[in-house]
Amino acid sequence: MKLKVSLLLSLMLITALSLIIAACGSPEEPEVRDISTDLSENEIINHAFKEDFPLQYNSYLKNLEPSGKVTSKFISDIEPNLPILFNNYGFMLEYNKTRGHTNAVEDVNNIKRINESSIGSCMTCKSTAVPLLIEEMGEDYWGASFREEVFPRTVALGEGHEVEELGEYGHISVGCSDCHNPQTMELRITRPSFVNAMERQGIDVSEASKNEMRSYVCAQCHVEYYFHPDNGKVTFPWDNGLKPEEMFEYKENQAIEMGFDYDWEHSISGAPMLKAQHPEFEISSYGPHGEAGVACADCHMPYERTDGRRKISSHHWGSPLINAEQSCRACHSDKTAEELKDRVYDIQRRHLDAMDETQEASVRAHYYVNRMITAGAPDEKIEEAQYYVRKGQWFWDIIAAENSDGFHNPQGGMDSMRMSSEASHQAIYIASNELTKLDQDLDELESQIEETVQSVYDEEDPYSKHEHATNDYFPNVLELDINYEDE
Repeated sequence: MKLKVSLLLSLMLITALSLIIAACGSPEEPEVRDISTDLSENEIINHAFKEDFPLQYNSYLKNLEPSGKVTSKFISDIEPNLPILFNNYGFMLEYNKTRGHTNAVEDVNNIKRINESSIGSCMTCKSTAVPLLIEEMGEDYWGASFREEVFPRTVALGEGHEVEELGEYGHISVGCSDCHNPQTMELRITRPSFVNAMERQGIDVSEASKNEMRSYVCAQCHVEYYFHPDNGKVTFPWDNGLKPEEMFEYKENQAIEMGFDYDWEHSISGAPMLKAQHPEFEISSYGPHGEAGVACADCHMPYERTDGRRKISSHHWGSPLINAEQSCRACHSDKTAEELKDRVYDIQRRHLDAMDETQEASVRAHYYVNRMITAGAPDEKIEEAQYYVRKGQWFWDIIAAENSDGFHNPQGGMDSMRMSSEASHQAIYIASNELTKLDQDLDELESQIEETVQSVYDEEDPYSKHEHATNDYFPNVLELDINYEDE
């Protein structure tokens, strides 16, 4: 499980890649029409828009595909180390591949990460009902009980409007009113956390251009965030900038000053950990396409002719490779769709290889620190190693949680992987030195890590894999009677 040379080679190759953006810009837009609907300004039911916008609605229905399929990320050919890396956190219980936006309310209700302690903030990017919930509940919305207050009220706001074609909760899942004014269909921002984060950077989103709005409506949710310690409010860590290192700096300084220390404590290393979310907006913003002024919608909502005459934006949100002819070749007409796909797959393969290596380094770092604790290493050295464990996993997770597999920002992704590896190996270095002083057998340690990791892999039940991440040799350090504070 040693860091492979290919990680460094990948960094060099990515630096030299000639990215396919030279011709990029917003493609020609369809003719703009003045729109006035008879809908209420508070309309949140997705199929209420069907009569006025049948082409867009039929496109939206494609987000239900493939129906009924939930795929765990814990399987061997995706990310089998996650039950270890997120041990003692909800993500160790269930972490699935993404499904269509129409499944959002159903999935957030059913996933094992949601429990009796979950708060209203967990609904924020799942339902069209959220703006009404915030209006009704005010600041109490964020910290309200998800199970007892927020979810029942969400369902009640959509009661009587269920339709079979959208499934159980598709009528109030992420949809039309999240991004459009129901009466004029103008793009709008409906989530206050985005407005607040932009204001702290001196940006007034009410003055945004249409092209900016075609990214901003996505950036309400496709971002990194944490829950404010005072009231659980969704908060974006952007005050220092949008790069992973700038967000990490924020969490190490401003967030701690406000009382947010960590998302959870790791049961293997005892480290105070940070969980990255889905920072597509941040990572793409300083990537090649973002710097070229390409909006999220240019690639993820390409213009298409659905009835042979009218040109609309696709409302089937997903990978641009679903329809590379319309999305990618709108700018890159000098390449075939297959050539463009091959370039994307090459970039993603390199990043997935790097992610595998940085994950393995993080896993080893956790177990090395666990051995420091049980062997009686000095508290200050344990805490130093725990800091690097925290840092190493953050710089891996911020790219792993970003849903482009490195394509949004090839160089930025590799930079983050490099920082992750450096930090994780620094933790291992500190631990190795202290364990050597304590006459610990490092070969035996490595052998125990291999056996423990394999036992996690071998467990067939994805919901039980995390139970094998600790054992007699690597106990849950949070249950040990050890003082971790400096005397």
